[in-house]
Amino acid sequence: MSKKAREQSRVQRKLAEVQRQQRARRRRIRILIGVPATIAVVAVVTVVAVLFASSHGSGTSAANSAMAAAERTGASGLNGPVLAGLDSAAQGSTVHGIQCNSGEQTVYHIHAHLAVFVNGAQRTIPYGIGIPGGTVQNSSSGHYVGSGSCFYWLHAHDQSGVIHVESPVQKFYTLGDYFAIWGQPLTSSRVGSATGALTVYVDGKRYAGDPASITLTAHKLIQIDVGKYVPPRSFTFPAGE
Repeated sequence: MSKKAREQSRVQRKLAEVQRQQRARRRRIRILIGVPATIAVVAVVTVVAVLFASSHGSGTSAANSAMAAAERTGASGLNGPVLAGLDSAAQGSTVHGIQCNSGEQTVYHIHAHLAVFVNGAQRTIPYGIGIPGGTVQNSSSGHYVGSGSCFYWLHAHDQSGVIHVESPVQKFYTLGDYFAIWGQPLTSSRVGSATGALTVYVDGKRYAGDPASITLTAHKLIQIDVGKYVPPRSFTFPAGE
């Protein structure tokens, strides 16, 4: 199998995993808020996609135009408004000793999850963090960034909040490293564009330390509430992650 074929196979497998996760998320949404609200969300996403297709043409260029618009601060996303866009994200230079390589690394490969709520409402973590020049792929279950000019060892393929740690060495990386690659602040009173009193949970338990120091380990669940308190939420990782 050629290198190109292997890359395409890898992307297809990851996309299938994302689709399974998003189908499960939609089922949970229907249970919580009812089918009409879900239909409304799908309708809005469909209208946005049609507008971009008519304005920018079809294919990859239109998808990338949609990605650039959708990933700006406040734009509508999978879990509500996007917390912060990618305008300040790293574009290939080394960040905190973390490089951006031409391919994803496999020596150390784990996943963590980040959820952020601002005044009680969830915010969307954008796709494409840590993947400069990312190319978004459209599917029936959402958008997925499967390729780019390079891959940081910490990155995000979609809007689920899953943080992919794919490193050539096994070591502890932190949430602060991820935000540095994202180009967004993370302090005791600020998360991206949101400011206020923070309540932080790690694996469902209250965390009182510096949020930037939280280590990213396999299936770690990180939730940050800005302002209004939100009880810790669960998250199910896709099969294989």
